[in-house]
Order: sequence, then C-alpha cells, then structure tokens
Amino acid sequence: MKNSRTTPIAIMLAIGSVAIVGTTALSAPSSNLTNAIHSVFMMPSDPQDGRDPFFPNSTRPYKSAAPMTTQSTIDPSSLAIKGFSGSVDHRYVIINNHTFAAGDEGDVITSSGRIHITCVEIRTNSVVIDVGGQRHELFYIEKP
Repeated sequence: MKNSRTTPIAIMLAIGSVAIVGTTALSAPSSNLTNAIHSVFMMPSDPQDGRDPFFPNSTRPYKSAAPMTTQSTIDPSSLAIKGFSGSVDHRYVIINNHTFAAGDEGDVITSSGRIHITCVEIRTNSVVIDVGGQRHELFYIEKP
C-alpha cells in the first residue's frame, strides 16, 4: 500500500527534475545579458534629498546642519570637582563624574549639554582646565 502511493510521486519528481535539467542544459549562455548594475552613493545636501537610514534624525551628513555649540558660550560654573584620587605622584580629579589625569581631555555632561575640557594641571585643592582655549581654575568644595 505504501509503495503504490509513493511511486507516482517519485515518478513525477523524477520527470520534473529531468525537465528542469534538460532545459538548463539546452539553453546556451548569453554574454550580452549580463549588464552589471553599479551602485553610486551621493551625499545628500539637505534632508529632502535623503537621510541616514540608521540615524534618521541625525543632521551630520548635511552641509547645512545646525552649527555646534560655540566654545565661547560655555559656562564653566556648571563644572564641579567631585573628588581627588591617586597617589601624590600621579593624581586624578573627578569632574562631573568623569575622571581626568593631568593632560587628559574628554567630554563632560553638564546641565547645558556636553563640554569638551582638557585637564591642564591638578593642584592640592583645585584643578586648572582648558575649555575652548580659555583656562579656568576649579576649586574643590568639601560637602559636610
């Protein structure tokens, strides 16, 4: 009983595969049908021309993007020393939860946004930083 049901299916599969193999073997390869499509990327000049599919709200690729915050508008009063650490020879300072050694630079998050600072010198109870070409000295205020 099993063989009587599977035999017609097996015959149909065999005929179908012979027909497929036969048609591919008979057709000659055509060299003039292989027109390669070249992908060309052009940077969009504004959001109407296109956008980044991974970061659709980003204005980075556009020439007319909003300018970055100018360094002259940065208020260093939003920076606070949280503490000092390290040895006497190699001191660290924590400014707004970001650790710096002398000569380190990095971005610090403040209430007005990110500020890029450079730690110039770490003193006993203060630190000298460079913010946008201007030097400032921050003092450590102990909290009771």
